[in-house]
Amino acid sequence: MAWTLALGLWGLSRQGSVWRDEAATWQVAQRSTAEIWHMLGNVDVVHGCYYLLMHALFECFGPSTTTLRLPSVLATGVAAACVAFIGHRLAGVWAGLPGGMAFGLLPGVQFYLQEGRPYALVAAGAGISTSLVVTVLQSRARTLHWAAYSSTVLLMGLLNWLSLLILPAHLATLLWTRAGRKIWTRWTTASAAATACVLPLVLFSRDQSAQVSWIPPMSWHMLIGPGVLLAIGGVGALLDRPRAGRPSAAAVGLPLLAVPHIGLISLSLIQPLFLDRYLLYSMLGLALLIGTTISSAIQAARPRLPRASKWIFPVVVVAATMALLPQLLIKRSPASRVDDVLAIAADVRRMKTIGSAVLFIPSARRDTKSVSPKAFSGLRDIALVESPEKSGTLKGREASPDHIRAAMLAQQRILLVTDATQVARPVATERDRAKIFVLNKHFTLVADEQVRGRRVTVYQRLATAH
Repeated sequence: MAWTLALGLWGLSRQGSVWRDEAATWQVAQRSTAEIWHMLGNVDVVHGCYYLLMHALFECFGPSTTTLRLPSVLATGVAAACVAFIGHRLAGVWAGLPGGMAFGLLPGVQFYLQEGRPYALVAAGAGISTSLVVTVLQSRARTLHWAAYSSTVLLMGLLNWLSLLILPAHLATLLWTRAGRKIWTRWTTASAAATACVLPLVLFSRDQSAQVSWIPPMSWHMLIGPGVLLAIGGVGALLDRPRAGRPSAAAVGLPLLAVPHIGLISLSLIQPLFLDRYLLYSMLGLALLIGTTISSAIQAARPRLPRASKWIFPVVVVAATMALLPQLLIKRSPASRVDDVLAIAADVRRMKTIGSAVLFIPSARRDTKSVSPKAFSGLRDIALVESPEKSGTLKGREASPDHIRAAMLAQQRILLVTDATQVARPVATERDRAKIFVLNKHFTLVADEQVRGRRVTVYQRLATAH
């Protein structure tokens, strides 16, 4: 846990950068509870529990990159500790300790370790719930264990209901270990209770499915990553020499790794939903199996090379850390994310002229203003009819194309905030096409800055325009 927390605190601010997904958390967390509830009725209800948590933290500690990301760091540390606990219980200390340290080093975990989003919290819940499953399989279960299990799975589901795919993973573990009837009865009751409580969220979120419409359909190349992970995990499971009917690292780790992947791939054949962030918690299974592989190597070397066997673990940790060091550095740089809303805010502050107008293409780029309102002070958002807070949205409600056109023609100077040229997508809405048309016909570009995926341009009214 200390190892993972150290990795998480290292470079936590990412040089003061915040990217678009984190910007959504930042702007919603600063709203009032009533405004958050109003927004959840229209958009992002799947993250409602997380937004309310972050709202409470922002109220207590103030908005900052530390407040935004520290919960993920702490949660990942808890998840790593759970891997170590599970590995120790099932295969000994030399499986638990390497497994827990490996979890913090995995590239996918490194990305979301410092992310102001709920995925690390879901991973912590997966670690706790899986630890409870191991506990009840190895010792006499108490009602408290099952109440804690059901509550943890419920919280996972409220943070991201796709995390309920952990239930079939635990089901596979119970089948593998031939759990007794009493365990089956209590697990079924606890799982059903948690699922029933999350079901209203699942049903309500279906009305907001347009939020995930951008996710591409499943394709063969998308299966390469999961295939590699399953191959690595499979090696660890084979080295564990699992036997049916007893708890083992393989019986817990392999289902935890494989079943959520298979489940989400299957769901994505109906509606595209496959994103690695939704399966971050499955990396606990991979880390557990990696720890089992290192433990097997130590046990194999110990009889013939007792002194050398003591060095296997530290050598592997040092070698893995050095090999992954370039990735560790990249993940802590602003360039590791799609775009940086804070960097472009600094350019707006420098390039603006008080009394000028500002436009956003697409309107979702208004997140820069929501996160850094002071940078836009003195600028008039001429396309905006209703603010994001009042409209219960993330980007606000804009006027009709005709009204936007008329408002633009009344301006002498306009700042446009949009995506950088390299990542910009074709203009998709009539409002944005109207903005581009008026700028090209009646204005001339006088300044242009691009930084970290965002672009701000300044347009001046042509002297001959009428």
